[in-house]
Amino acid sequence: MSVGVIGAGAWGTALAQMLASDGRAVLIWAREAELVAEINSARTNSLFLPSATLSDTIRATGDLGEMAGLDALLVVTPAQHMGSVLAAMPEHPRDLVLCSKGIEAGTGRLMNHVAKDAAPGSAIAVLSGPTFAHEVAAGLPTAVTLACAEGEEQWDRIAPLVARQAFRPYFSDDVTGAEIGGSVKNVLAIACGVVDGLGLGQNARAALIARGYAEMLRFGEALGARAETLAGLCGLGDLVLTCSSTSSRNFSLGKALGEGRKADELMADRKTVAEGAHTAPVLVELAARHAIAMPIVTAVYDLLKGDEPRAVVSALLSRPLRAEQGSAE
Repeated sequence: MSVGVIGAGAWGTALAQMLASDGRAVLIWAREAELVAEINSARTNSLFLPSATLSDTIRATGDLGEMAGLDALLVVTPAQHMGSVLAAMPEHPRDLVLCSKGIEAGTGRLMNHVAKDAAPGSAIAVLSGPTFAHEVAAGLPTAVTLACAEGEEQWDRIAPLVARQAFRPYFSDDVTGAEIGGSVKNVLAIACGVVDGLGLGQNARAALIARGYAEMLRFGEALGARAETLAGLCGLGDLVLTCSSTSSRNFSLGKALGEGRKADELMADRKTVAEGAHTAPVLVELAARHAIAMPIVTAVYDLLKGDEPRAVVSALLSRPLRAEQGSAE
């Protein structure tokens, strides 16, 4: 099978490098003409993944039409641009593997719904899990969830395409669960960064991860996700990773907020996208629509609107006491 990657940010470039690690030819699409030229001539991506020297079997293009003829595509655009990029393609391959984490602003659609509307003839899969791009590009051991909307038949087709000795996919058919885990954890990672930026300690961060996971579980199950999916690599596993390291863009954004910087300035300055900042308001809206209590997610939304971090934390700590299990919030 021929394979390509749409999106040459850090994660897309890392996935292309992983796919090329066995000598496979990989085509990667970038929006920026100068980045296409750099990848093809210098074998580097100095803007998004400067640590990697790219394989000779990776070729970059700025023409979406070239991508249409491949058997499978890993789609790694920012979540808010996935629909427009797929709509701009003249045709679509048999398999689209979605690697972007987020929920579409304005519509509240998960990425698999966005992709299916843009490419109704393609089979949709979701690749998600605890992954830092620079580690995947370096060939360090990584495990992910590969959720296939068409079940084991699709898994048998695309798992061998993405599996490598140091990159191990695990099967699921719970596409909704895989997406929700990756989307909600981005928002919770911002909250953990705030805890770090305020110097509130490791106890507070551990408590936030546990209570944030409870919010993820409530939200996911309300939208049809399975609890066991959210307890796996694409939910709890990804949550633990991104809530514990400044290598996470979302954690770094939260840390800066906790240190007193303003959200609008931080978002304007960032070369890479902290998807949690776009996902938080959508999650708050969807949670209200489904009557799901998500106080930590709501607190992040308030921070991004400009509320003072210590006041937001104080409000969280002042909430009524309740049972840990079985409570609606």
